[in-house]
Amino acid sequence: MNSSAEIARLYVDLGSQKTKLPLGKLFVMAILAGAFIALGGLASTVASFGIQSAAAARIISGLVFPIGLSLVLVGGAELFTGNSLMIMPVLQKRAKVGGMLKNWLVVYLGNFVGSLAIAFAVAFFISGGKNGLYGGALSSSLIATANAKTSLGFGTAFVRGILCNFMVCMAVWISMAATHDLAGKIIAIYLPIFLFVLCGFEHCVANMYFIPVGFISMVQAGTSIANLPWAGFLLGNMLPVTLGNLVGGACCAGALYWYVYLQGNRE
Repeated sequence: MNSSAEIARLYVDLGSQKTKLPLGKLFVMAILAGAFIALGGLASTVASFGIQSAAAARIISGLVFPIGLSLVLVGGAELFTGNSLMIMPVLQKRAKVGGMLKNWLVVYLGNFVGSLAIAFAVAFFISGGKNGLYGGALSSSLIATANAKTSLGFGTAFVRGILCNFMVCMAVWISMAATHDLAGKIIAIYLPIFLFVLCGFEHCVANMYFIPVGFISMVQAGTSIANLPWAGFLLGNMLPVTLGNLVGGACCAGALYWYVYLQGNRE
């Protein structure tokens, strides 16, 4: 098992390489990651749909949702939230700020594309209509989730975003302790992600799926596009959650671990 000091050095190497990826390949890998997280979101909804106990439903969702991040990390894709750890090679002067920001922008957009693709597929071919899962009743759950997420206050969404990506980046971090052990890597991924889902934290890439799929379901149910809660989506959720995710990942995880294990060591 790799120690935390070894993980820090490994991630500096990995993060610096991420800034050198061709943009086309980076964008495709980001689309894949967005799709994987969205599919994890879909699976968590399907698994917990209809469970009357809210606590039991969260437990089931928490057990299923980590499949998405497992696909990202083991399958080799680029996820915006995990890439907030790229602050480490920047602080170590192994990567430039511009390279990190370019990676974040391309990956964020690619994640959005992948998430939206799954959202449209789910709304039109999986959840809706009489032939949909649960006879189409799944759509009501998707709408309820979207409404709940767009109704969060800015401060609530921001703090939940910080806590969420702190856990996501810890999942990435401890998974790197098991470099050559696939089972150990997946177990390491599961535990922090289970925690964030159980506690209702907010993940911007997951919300790129959860909110649009709910919006599409609303339109299918008769809501006009103009009457959708766009402000709640963009300003009430995506903005504060994205900012919170960056603080949780780059500051609470990346910068602190750099300070503990790498500060003063330029090897």
